[in-house]
Amino acid sequence: MSINLSELIQQKMGYPALRKIDPNTQEVVTDEHIPEERFSQAAIPAVLTGMYSFVQSEEGAQVFLKAVTGSELTNVIFGDNKKEVIEAIAAYAKQSAEDPVSKINDIAGEALHIAKEQLPAAAVAADVKNLFTAQRNHILLYLPPALNMGTLLNNNTLDDNTHKMEGPISSLMQSIGNIFSGTANDAATKP
Repeated sequence: MSINLSELIQQKMGYPALRKIDPNTQEVVTDEHIPEERFSQAAIPAVLTGMYSFVQSEEGAQVFLKAVTGSELTNVIFGDNKKEVIEAIAAYAKQSAEDPVSKINDIAGEALHIAKEQLPAAAVAADVKNLFTAQRNHILLYLPPALNMGTLLNNNTLDDNTHKMEGPISSLMQSIGNIFSGTANDAATKP
C-alpha cells in the first residue's frame, strides 16, 4: 500500500494542505496571512526529514521502534541542532521560536503513530528504514529550501532541488538513486 506520510499527518492534524515546492523557483506559494499554513508547510516535512535521516542507521531505527512520544523523538532526531531546526521553522512560519515547540512535538508524535501503523507487527530496523526510504521523495517535495535541513542534519542531498521535480524522467532517476542508496546502506550494515 502506497501512502504519503506528509499528507496523512496534515489531514489527521487538520492543517492546511501542503504545497509542493516549485523546483524552478525553489519557493512555495503560501498565504502570508495564514500562519498555520506556513507553519505546517515547514514543520511537517522538517520533522519527517529528521526522522528519515535518523532512521538510516541501525541504532536510529531501533530508537524509533522503541519511541513512545513525539517530544522524546524530536530530541533524538535533531540532536544538538534541535534549537536551530525550531528556529528555522519559526522563522519560516513568522513566529517566535517558543511558539512551535509543542506543535512540532505533536507532529512528531503523529508521525510516529502513523509510521508504526504502517510497519509489520514484529518490525525490525530494516522495516523502518524501508518505510522512510519509500517516503523520502514524498517528503522532499514539500520541504522548503529556506529551512536548510540538509545543512542542519549534515546531509546535503536533502537540499538538492532535483528531489522536488516530478515526472517520468525525474521519477526514474529518483528510483535509481533510491536503489543505490539502499544498496549502499545495506552493504554498510552487513558484517
